Amino acid sequence: MPTNIPTDTPSLSPSPARSTTQLDSAILTTPFTSRARAEEVIEGVDLAGRRAVVTGGASGIGAETVRALAATGVEVTIATRRPESADPLVREMAALRCAGRVGAAALDLSDPASVDAFVRAWAGPLDILVANAGIMALPTRTLTPGGWEMQLATNHLGHFALATGLHAALRASGSARVVVVSSGAHRSAPFDFEDPHFERRPYDAWTAYGQSKSAGVLFTVGARRWAADGITVNALNPGYILTRLQRHLDDDTMRAFGVMDGEGNLTPPPFYKTPAQGAATSVLLAASPLLDGITGRYFEDNQEARVVQGDEDRPGGVAAHALDPEAADRLWEYATAANRTA
Repeated sequence: MPTNIPTDTPSLSPSPARSTTQLDSAILTTPFTSRARAEEVIEGVDLAGRRAVVTGGASGIGAETVRALAATGVEVTIATRRPESADPLVREMAALRCAGRVGAAALDLSDPASVDAFVRAWAGPLDILVANAGIMALPTRTLTPGGWEMQLATNHLGHFALATGLHAALRASGSARVVVVSSGAHRSAPFDFEDPHFERRPYDAWTAYGQSKSAGVLFTVGARRWAADGITVNALNPGYILTRLQRHLDDDTMRAFGVMDGEGNLTPPPFYKTPAQGAATSVLLAASPLLDGITGRYFEDNQEARVVQGDEDRPGGVAAHALDPEAADRLWEYATAANRTA
């Protein structure tokens, strides 16, 4: 289980992205608490005319991200394996006259052909890409048809292919933002370049999940190469929230984590967030003027997180291994090659 607990400017500024990373920059703070809701962190912001893609945006914190962005006037495409699952949210937002248009399109991140089809179908600039979709703690080693471990495929390799495939559309925006939803679980598992798909080492559900989330943070560091294109890329830990992400956990595990009672009722502890609170940091990174030009950083509870080393026991923070520029560049090359041969 993840180890850490969880304006007055009317539009995004075209300020150029700065390629400095979290390891060599002052920590950015905001006025928002860990309990702020998604709509609060961008209250008063008008982004009419902007366009966004939110993967996994039909439910959970993805749906709350869609609601908050659309409320600012953003035209949002929900990218999901089953577009029909987004129908209730699409209808909900259509009933709000002041909201940006919300639609849905098919995207299976574990299938390179599906990612390619989504990219080829996209036309025009893209201002915001929220890599929100994910799976967690598959109990057994599961591979895609191409031989990728499923959590790495869905949580990182598919999103990498999507973001790089949409690079021209993001560049055309002039001030695009990419947001990667990571997890505190990244602290426990650096990316294993020798055996990323558990072909030789014993499969462990949480190690696989943590590795995939480390990969997402490393992507933000590798994406410093996009700073000159006006594209910023930041990652976040949303905190503890009960959503469909826990669907692969059995009842005994849920009870061990203290979120289910003996009768099978969900009983989230007080430190758990609501989906709207969990989506706040995603929305902050995607649309707040406070993040103009900021790239290559990791946030939690609406603040930039401190860097932690090794096995430090304190909760929260971003592991130094996930901010390593050399590892980031190596992973970029690996993911590029993997998708090229998929």
